Amino acid sequence: MILLHPTYFPSIVQMVAMAQADKIVFEVEDNYQKQTYRNRAYIAHSNGKLTLNVPIKHSKNGERQKTKDVQVENSFPWQSQHWKSLQTAYRTSPFFEFYEDDLAPLFEEPVELLLDFNLKIFEILSDLIGMETPYSLTSEYVKTPSEKDLRHLAVAKKEPQYTLSKYNQVLQENHGFLPNLSVLDVLFNEGPNTLHYLEEQKIVF
Repeated sequence: MILLHPTYFPSIVQMVAMAQADKIVFEVEDNYQKQTYRNRAYIAHSNGKLTLNVPIKHSKNGERQKTKDVQVENSFPWQSQHWKSLQTAYRTSPFFEFYEDDLAPLFEEPVELLLDFNLKIFEILSDLIGMETPYSLTSEYVKTPSEKDLRHLAVAKKEPQYTLSKYNQVLQENHGFLPNLSVLDVLFNEGPNTLHYLEEQKIVF
């Protein structure tokens, strides 16, 4: 059983941990932190690594917000921008067309709360990948939990280098292999083989 944060189109390393776990517990009682995968994902683009960042509404008085209360800032069209970036990056990949109809509604339907959105993304990705790991949500914040604590995997800054098997990336000739992008990169390049890829990785957490 592992404990980790729901994130925006999780990184490959996060998805490896989830695919190999017998149960997932999602932390939903924590305080929101900036510069994490809670609201960002990385994809391969023609110039290298591209950040997709979900804008959020910050509290007016600077007080800490609970992650579950964080609202998405919809004053500009970030969803259509993210979808266009994904289309540009992956339309020539082997499996983008295979999954685009399932993913497109995530970029068309209004989003209010970041946490709800991330959980919805996780459920859709699990379905597309064929991952059946059950999950539950925390009811309180615990500093030293009984579950294997992998909450640090949500930190995007100064991330450790994890060894992942290489696979063919659609833009690899432009900038070489880019490790630990969003799991979407594996999905669009490996398709039905994605779950096998995640289960075969040997990472010691």
